[in-house]
Amino acid sequence: MRNTTLCHIEKDGKYLMIRRNKKQNDLNHDKYIAPGGKIEDKESPEQANRREVKEETGLTLINANYRGIVTSVSDIWETEYMHIFTSDSFDGHITECDEGELVWVDKQELLTLQIWKGDKIFLKLINDPLYPFFSLRLEYKGETLISAILNEKALDLGGI
Repeated sequence: MRNTTLCHIEKDGKYLMIRRNKKQNDLNHDKYIAPGGKIEDKESPEQANRREVKEETGLTLINANYRGIVTSVSDIWETEYMHIFTSDSFDGHITECDEGELVWVDKQELLTLQIWKGDKIFLKLINDPLYPFFSLRLEYKGETLISAILNEKALDLGGI
């Protein structure tokens, strides 16, 4: 089981995303994902989030909000707990990322790009004031999302 972070950094109605196009054996290859990564031994999710954002973007987070936890279950990959953060307060300048291309993407446009189907769910949740914190369980068969459970209630996947 892996513990990871994702931080959706917002500026002017856009998120800073990584188009993962530099590593060949990357389960996120050619997808857009938020900066983040593995939580190391003895790190809290908050500490890992701050470190990963700095490593991948060059930015120093001034403030980050812990928004939810996503349990990602797969028939192919190891179960992953993704700790989801948002931030609109940072300092520094963007540097090159060895994981992929850093791009500012309009929040509405992001949902039309190549992202995981489950990401569409939590991207909507982090923009919904009814969900200051959420628990989301996503189950994949290959790259196909077959189940989503939000705060213990199954979601209809038809509209995603």
